[in-house]
Formats: sequence, structure tokens, C-alpha cells
Amino acid sequence: MDDLDEEHNSGDESSLEEDQEALVERIQQECIEKFSSLDFIMEPGIFAQLKRYFQAGGNPEQVVDLLLENYQAVAQTANLLAEWLIMAGMKISEVQALVEDHLKQMILKHFDPKKADTIFTDEGETPAWLTEMIEHPTWRSLVYKLAEEYPDCLMLNFTIKLISDAGFQSEITSIATASQQLEVFSRILKTATDNFLEGGEESMERNLSEFTRMVCHGEHTYLYSQAVLHVLSQEPRGGSNIRRLAQEISRHAQKTNHDPTPITMALNGAAAYPRACQALSAMLSRDALNPADVTWLYKMYQAADPPPVDLLREPHFLDLLLDALFRPGSRLNPEHKPKYVFLLAYAGSVYETRRKGVRKALNKDELRATQQAVEKVHTICQERKGSSELIPELNALFQGMRFPVVALGVVHWVGHVVSEPSYFKLSTEHTPLHLALLDEVVVCHTTLHQRVLDLLIRLFESPPQEELDVLVQLEHRKMLLDRMVHLLSRGCVVPVVTYVRSCWEKQDTDVSLIRYFVTEVLDVIAPPYTAEFVQLFLPLAESEEVTGGVRGEGQVAATGGEADAVSEFIMHCKSNYIMMS
Repeated sequence: MDDLDEEHNSGDESSLEEDQEALVERIQQECIEKFSSLDFIMEPGIFAQLKRYFQAGGNPEQVVDLLLENYQAVAQTANLLAEWLIMAGMKISEVQALVEDHLKQMILKHFDPKKADTIFTDEGETPAWLTEMIEHPTWRSLVYKLAEEYPDCLMLNFTIKLISDAGFQSEITSIATASQQLEVFSRILKTATDNFLEGGEESMERNLSEFTRMVCHGEHTYLYSQAVLHVLSQEPRGGSNIRRLAQEISRHAQKTNHDPTPITMALNGAAAYPRACQALSAMLSRDALNPADVTWLYKMYQAADPPPVDLLREPHFLDLLLDALFRPGSRLNPEHKPKYVFLLAYAGSVYETRRKGVRKALNKDELRATQQAVEKVHTICQERKGSSELIPELNALFQGMRFPVVALGVVHWVGHVVSEPSYFKLSTEHTPLHLALLDEVVVCHTTLHQRVLDLLIRLFESPPQEELDVLVQLEHRKMLLDRMVHLLSRGCVVPVVTYVRSCWEKQDTDVSLIRYFVTEVLDVIAPPYTAEFVQLFLPLAESEEVTGGVRGEGQVAATGGEADAVSEFIMHCKSNYIMMS
């Protein structure tokens, strides 16, 4: 029996030794394969692999030979070439940008997400080089591009979180990967909301597209964002701005063929009014008004205890009402038309006070007057009158446009009328009456400035009509610029100048039109100017191509005469805004 035990133990020891030898041989082989790769001596993990190889009894001479044979000095050669370029006269920043850009292109071309994921399994912790890498904007932008292309890569997802933790969450609003990480997504949502509150309309127009694309990435991100914004919109300070942001997100979802109606109805309290909720949901989902559903809403809001007015103020529903009442050629059943008018007037004039979800007051003082104005202006707009026929109705139009909801309807109507191909062919006035109505809207309603500017931009960028003479087309565009200058004079400064500046930078607009805009603006402005305005407008005024022909700085200096408006503006800015030059 003892002999059998000894023989058994001897067999176990022999098997263990064989396994140990196989393990050592496998480790040595793995290390040799790595040492045989190109420039492995430059890899961050070289010391860990050397230690592993020597602990497995590896041959030092073989390691030295392999590392030397496979050392091609790619990185050192790149550094040498960079030094030569600097010696040849290139700036250090230019050389750095050249090298980084080429490296980015190579990484984008050869990136392997599976190999990237092994970084964590090999090193067991966050590599130091990755932490350093995200401090540089160039490499952060590379991570963003890769994350868009490889959303399932664990290494990239982790890097996105590192970037967010480092405080750069405002840069990653367009990355779908961020939508999968609640902590990162919440930071981005908070930062974007803060920016919108602080930056106002200009910030919203500039950043809204990327932000809404990220929020609408999936149902979970949309629901989470809208729920958070809904809670914030109840705050007395800034709540209305938050509500506007939530509505813009909902509008974007609608435009991208999603149906946000169920979530919208769930958040705005419509569930407490099942019949109103059903009627609104049906129309919003179909993107069309239904006389039967409109009748139900009309009866409910005529009652002594109507549903909340906010239900009618859903932007999509208001757009449908405006289109039904103010689109030329719209056919409404005379029996139902008063109901459409009533609902639009109710949404635009009734004010209610609520505390903790309970209505405390309902003010309908302006409802009747608003309803009459909507009815009157709707009738004028539907008769498709030309400019000469509108003149007797101007007083009624101007009276009606004092009501914001009516002014919005007029802008909607004018947009359809002037977009007809034959409109400018038949117009003989320098400023068609329909566009002159926009000037009155601009004077009366600051909140509609952006809506009017959007319409003017659409007309300015519309394809030229080949039937019209080139000079006539040029005068037509100058007239549109006059409307923009009027907008600017009423306070819509930055959006107007930003748009014309972009036309100049893209070089897709006749330079004579830019010159015309500059001279017209200088006729209506005077110091002091804001730094933001100077930064936007001064490059236009200084451009030799734009204003070189209307400046007379040389003659002024020689004769001591009075400077022209362009030169005066430039000299004033140079004297008072040194930092802006």
C-alpha cells in the first residue's frame, strides 16, 4: 500500500512539473511575440513584459537581439522630421498641428475596438497616458469621433466618462454614446440647460441642434430629459425659459418622424382630463385637426370649470390652428370656424394662476377682444387681396396685430403669400405691402423678432427667379436687407449681424449687398457699442473688399475734413475697443 501511495505522489509531482514547464514556455512565447513586434521597446508596457519574461526564465541575450532587430525608431524619425520643418521656417504650432492631424487620421483609419478594450484587461487600471491624453482638445475630439463610430467600445465609453468627470461635458452634447451613461448624460443636460438660461435666444439657436439630437437619441433619454425639464419648468425663476427648451425638444422629435405626444400629454397634466387628452392626442399624432375633436375642446373650454390653458398651448397644436386659420386657401367649414377662432384666442389671451396644481384664478378679460381680432384678420387674410386691395384694410390689420397671437398669424400668412413664385414678378412697389406688415409686427412684438428674421432669411436665400432682370433681383435682395436693418434698429442686433457676417464669410453673397448692409446699419447706429457688436461688425467695416470704395481715410487725414461714416466707426472702435482689434 505504501508503495502505491509513493507511486501516486510521484505521478502528481511529475504532472505538476509538466504543467509548470508548459506555463513557463507559454509565457516566454507570448513575450517573444511581443518583443518581435515593431518598436516594442517604445511601448508603455515594456518593463512589465521584461519582468514577466525574466521571471519565466527567459534568455536576456535573446531579448536584446529581438528589441534591437525590430527597432525602427518611427517616433524618433517623426520627431527628427518635425525638427527639420521647424529649422526650415515653419512655426512650432503649425508643425504640431500637422503631426497631430496625420496621427488622428491614422488612428481613425486603423482603430480596432477589440484591441482598445484589452488595454484595461492588460493594465488592470486606468493608464496614465489616457488621463493625460484627455487634457488636450485635439485628442478629446478624436475620442468623440471614434465614440460615434464605435458606440459599443468599452474603452471609449470609459474615456467619455473620464472626459465628463474632468469637466468637459459641454463638448460632448452630440455623442450618442453619452446617452447610454446616466451620470454623463445628466451632467450634459445640466450644463446645456445652464447655458441656455444664461445665453438666451442666441445660445439656443446656436446649440439647439446638437443638444436635441442627443436628447432624442432614444425613448429613455427623451423621457428622462423631458421629465427633468418639466420639474424645473415649475420654478418661478427661469421656469418659462425651461418650458420653451422642452417645447423645442418636442418640436425636433416631431420633425424627425417621432411621436412625442404620449410623453407630452403625460407630463402636462392632460391625464386628469381624459376627454381633452384624447382629443389633443389624436390630432397631434395625426398632425391634422379634426372638427369632431375641436368641437369637444371647444365645449370643454366654454364650461364653467375648463381644463388648464397650458393644454392648448402645446406648440404643435398652435401651429395646426394657425395654419388652419391663416394659410391662404385653407377651407374651414363655416359652422366650425368660430370654434377654431375661440381656441386660438383662448390659448393666446387667457391667464390662470395655479398653486400646487390647483387653479386659484382665471382671467378672461382679453378673450373677447382677442377673439374678435382673430376673426377680423382671418377674414381679411382669406380673401387673398393684393397690395392695392389691402390698403383700405390696413387700419384693421394694425389694430388686430396689437394682439400677439394675431401678429403671429399675420407672419404665418405673409410667409405663405410672399413664397408664391409669381409674387415678386407681379409686385411693382419697392417694398411690397405684405413685407411692410412685418415691420409693424417687429415694432409691436419683440418676442416675434426671431420668427420674422427666419422668414426674411428664407426669402433672402431663395433661388433667384430667372425671369427677372439681374438688377431687379439685386434690388429685391436689398429690400430684404432693409427689413433686416429695421429689425436691427428695434433690438434684434446680434442675430441679424451674425447672419450677414456668415454670408460674407461663406462668400456666397454679392459683395455689393454686404456693402449696402454695412452703410445702412451705420446710418441708424451711434456709440456706445457693445463689445459683442463690435466684434461681429468691425471686420465687415474694415474689409477692403466690402468698404474700400466708400472709405476716404487718406483724404480726411490730408485735408482735415470730416470722416465718412465707415471711417468714423473704425476709428471709434480702434480708440475705444483696443482688445477687439
